[in-house]
Amino acid sequence: MASDKIKDFSKRLSGTGEGSQELVPAATVVLLRPSPDGFETLMLRKNSKLAFGGMWVFPGGRIDPEDGHEDLPMDERARIAAVREAMEEAQLELRAEDLEWFSHWTPPPLGNRRFATWFFVTTAPPAEVVIDQGEITDSQWMTPAAALASHQRGDIELAPPTYVSLHYLSQYSDPETALTELGTAEPRYYATHIGQEGDDLVAMWEGDAGYESGDATTPGPRHRLLMGSDGFQLDDSGSPS
Repeated sequence: MASDKIKDFSKRLSGTGEGSQELVPAATVVLLRPSPDGFETLMLRKNSKLAFGGMWVFPGGRIDPEDGHEDLPMDERARIAAVREAMEEAQLELRAEDLEWFSHWTPPPLGNRRFATWFFVTTAPPAEVVIDQGEITDSQWMTPAAALASHQRGDIELAPPTYVSLHYLSQYSDPETALTELGTAEPRYYATHIGQEGDDLVAMWEGDAGYESGDATTPGPRHRLLMGSDGFQLDDSGSPS
């Protein structure tokens, strides 16, 4: 049985309410724009009463029935949903064909309304960000490195998929290289298993020694995110190539 700490963490990501452990398809888009330090990405702060409450995220949300015909492949419907969400949450107009799919995240079987999410990346349009002060309460352009440092200081809160995405983005020096390399690589799949190591939560993915058993103390290769009281730490020494 999951510990209370794991249950509480899952509840933060899924929001409040009763129901089955529904797997809800969703989409998010990472918007990049040049900056003196390389490039920035748009971060939005979620209303504390919603799923991912109070966390800083990329624009996105669930895939609605009107997001493309039901016969369309789900990744195409996800592109349409990401475009719609960017408009609804930030008043930014995107084109679905410009979005590059680079990862997919499936949450652990804990909590309600589990969001299985397609992650896309594209260039930000030259327009002002406008938020509704309802679902989204704040916005900020940040370099990936600055966002990670702010999280490490405890100034902002990030969900694991956001943190991992920012980590890999921080390895690029300019938006063109990031878009080219992410657009040509095969999308990475993250089906998350949650365990504990002492008092700390651990998100594990395929390739980690503890992935199948859920025992984070299993010795061997690592493909995981340690979520400790002093911040997150990514260990992908056992990551698939």
